Amino acid sequence: MGVSPLQLGPIRLETSLLLAPIAGYCDLAFRTICREFGGVGLACTDLLSPQGLLRGTATSLDLAKTNAFDKPIGMQLYGSDPEIMAAGARWAVEHGATVVDINMGCPVDKVTKKDGGSKLLTDLSRAVGIAARVVKELESCALTAGEWSARLGAASSVAASGPVPLTCKMRLCWHDADYHAGRACSPHLARMLADVGVVGVTVHGRTTEMKFSGEVQLAGIARVVDEVGGRIPVIGNGDVRTPQDAARMIAATGCSGVMIGRGAISTPWLFRDAWSFLTTGQVPPEPSLDEKIAMIGRYFTLMRQQRDDRYALMQIRRRISWFAKRLLTDEERAARVGCKPLKEAIRTAADAEAVFASLDAFRCGGLRSAPGMDVETESPAV
Repeated sequence: MGVSPLQLGPIRLETSLLLAPIAGYCDLAFRTICREFGGVGLACTDLLSPQGLLRGTATSLDLAKTNAFDKPIGMQLYGSDPEIMAAGARWAVEHGATVVDINMGCPVDKVTKKDGGSKLLTDLSRAVGIAARVVKELESCALTAGEWSARLGAASSVAASGPVPLTCKMRLCWHDADYHAGRACSPHLARMLADVGVVGVTVHGRTTEMKFSGEVQLAGIARVVDEVGGRIPVIGNGDVRTPQDAARMIAATGCSGVMIGRGAISTPWLFRDAWSFLTTGQVPPEPSLDEKIAMIGRYFTLMRQQRDDRYALMQIRRRISWFAKRLLTDEERAARVGCKPLKEAIRTAADAEAVFASLDAFRCGGLRSAPGMDVETESPAV
């Protein structure tokens, strides 16, 4: 397909695939297991409140936690006050960010009611003003070549000293009617952001009103690509669940990279598979059951190390439905064998030992529903 690693300002990533800032899911442990499979060019933290970072609240600091392996790392800020966003961007640089991103796409009420997230799509002058102020702040705390080398390691490269680059993530527009009438604000906004120094934009191909329903509008992403005319890279986002979906998005939109969110929660090896498919046309063999069970155990262990057993148990209970989606063989699914017993065992596990015992029992052939039983088809929200 002729794809190449993504260039964001001065930074050349290893691939053109990015892990999205998935609210409630994109913690350090999850980013780590995605990186360990390979193919991740850039991973992003969860949405970060600049006020929380500046106050040093435990939740914000935990969401921003990173380490030497977790590179390169994007830190995404949300808010509507230019000065607070600028201060948050400086904090991000001082705490290891490779890229700072402004969220202009979150449709969740608790964000939009404070004029942040995709509410900025209804006030383009405010959105561009915030970006311009953050760019200025980033320029005032530029990194030396030595600092860049230490920050990036072997994962990426940067030519010389300079500021941490700014990107923005947006949706097509707020109202469905505006998009269908050809009045989506995203093409115009992307061009204005490039004018003030933003080095790349990610476009989720849905409106705010769509939230996470309906199909991603690839034509809407393509309009943004056409409008910026190659001045900055446009990264497509939405409904990428397979390597073929990533290839289809690039082919249909002309985007320079692909950001993957919910599709990775059950398939952390999706970046590896998608990059292989994009560059060689081949998809690697799917991980074995033993490897998948080991991955779940690895995630749980990392959560225990990074927080504590209580928090790790809470997280594995809410995520096991996602992980379990890829545990059964095609033959088991055809026979309507399910994972519900495993999910229930994890959800009711009293301690870490019970979690590991349940995973081992499934690996050995247990904790499956009988053939012909209804398979649980829950789809947790993100």
